[in-house]
Amino acid sequence: GHEFTTEDVAETWLRDVPALRTFTAERIAYRNLLDGLQPPATATTGNPYREWIGAQIRTDAYGWARPGDPRAAAELAWRDARLSHTRNGIYGAMFVAAAAAAALVTDDVDTILDSGLSVVPPRSRFAAEVCAARDIAVSSPDEGSAVDRLYARHDGRHWVHVLNNAALVVLSLAWGGGSFERSICTVVAGGWDTD
Repeated sequence: GHEFTTEDVAETWLRDVPALRTFTAERIAYRNLLDGLQPPATATTGNPYREWIGAQIRTDAYGWARPGDPRAAAELAWRDARLSHTRNGIYGAMFVAAAAAAALVTDDVDTILDSGLSVVPPRSRFAAEVCAARDIAVSSPDEGSAVDRLYARHDGRHWVHVLNNAALVVLSLAWGGGSFERSICTVVAGGWDTD
């Protein structure tokens, strides 16, 4: 139900998720659970992947569970994400859940992206990258040059980090302007780990 805790997520993982079906931050958190650690130590102990994309990938469903209520969706995502992620890793989860909640009640891409941005700390690196990606999208003559500019901005960042992947999703949505085909083609062509 909607009142679940991070500890409930941990118990579900241990009961229902095979350890070898987890990767990066999730696998470290899983191992930490087996070693007897409790959240948030499961995310912070020996976990160099804690700001990667895993929580952002798995928490969009919270937006679907809270249509039209981005803050409530972000709260659910936070409870889940803190098991395996910290800071920007959590912000990515909250952003996507909030944006998904908004997308169920509006087709306006700016409103959707603003909803996602409304739940992350405004002075965070995550918020800065979302804003930069939106600016790149509107100031680029075509999607290829927009993606090239984004790649240059994130030069040297690991391809599974949350910041560059979230930025590419945001750029693709902003560039697409409501066109599913245009957004999907841009994000897929952009690569990294934007699933």
